[in-house]
Amino acid sequence: MVSRQILQKTIEVIMVDKHSRMKVTTFLLTLVFLPHIILAQFSQGKITYEKTSYWAKIAQRLPYLSQEEKDRSLLTNGSKEGWKSNYILHFDSTASILKKQVKSGSESAFGYSWREEDYLIYRNFKDSKKVDWIELLGKTYLIEEEYGRPKWKILNEIKEVAGYVCMKAESFDTIKSQKIVAWFTDAIPVSSGPEQFYGLPGMILEINKNDGDVVIVATNIEFNIPNQVVKLPKLKGKKVTTPYFLDLVKAYIQESIKAQRNPYWTVDY
Repeated sequence: MVSRQILQKTIEVIMVDKHSRMKVTTFLLTLVFLPHIILAQFSQGKITYEKTSYWAKIAQRLPYLSQEEKDRSLLTNGSKEGWKSNYILHFDSTASILKKQVKSGSESAFGYSWREEDYLIYRNFKDSKKVDWIELLGKTYLIEEEYGRPKWKILNEIKEVAGYVCMKAESFDTIKSQKIVAWFTDAIPVSSGPEQFYGLPGMILEINKNDGDVVIVATNIEFNIPNQVVKLPKLKGKKVTTPYFLDLVKAYIQESIKAQRNPYWTVDY
């Protein structure tokens, strides 16, 4: 907001001469349009996220696993560094698209190479539409529909993530029994984020699942990428609805509980 002193000084300058009036006009136009210029600069870019999964900790949390299985997981996956993977989010003011970062010769948590599963998350903010392209149990599913508003509770806490002041928000995944904590910044005015998390008044830069079982954090942020176009590619898969897909996930988790095995080797935690 422009102070009374500045406005008074501006009026005084306007009354001096024509040259000064031109300078003041330029100054006032800058005040009016500067916020829009700043928003435009931070509304297009690319974010790299690093996801760290602490599998030993996850196994200890699952009450239906045998102690032998938990001990085996602790021995195999007990590294403090966790298992890391990366995602790339391209975004502009109208849409965002998230893909896994493919690394040649990448290895799993057990040390062997594997094929990257089909995975793409697209959000169109202008039309309120989403496309989720996800592989599950050897099949690729395609969800194309309007998206709703996720249930977030914004809290009065802040911290810095990737150089940005972020606010805290919480949600709960009832299917996977996960407490979700998100840290988002309104300095990047795009309602998107990693994985399928979105719907906050700003970009989500960090996700924490179940008090640190899985942490996803922005490690690099770039703006104004030359020739970047957030465009949805042609995708093939079995077309289903969100409730249908969630029922598949729920059924597999319940089946795994009965068999006393960890469902999250297959289903994303």
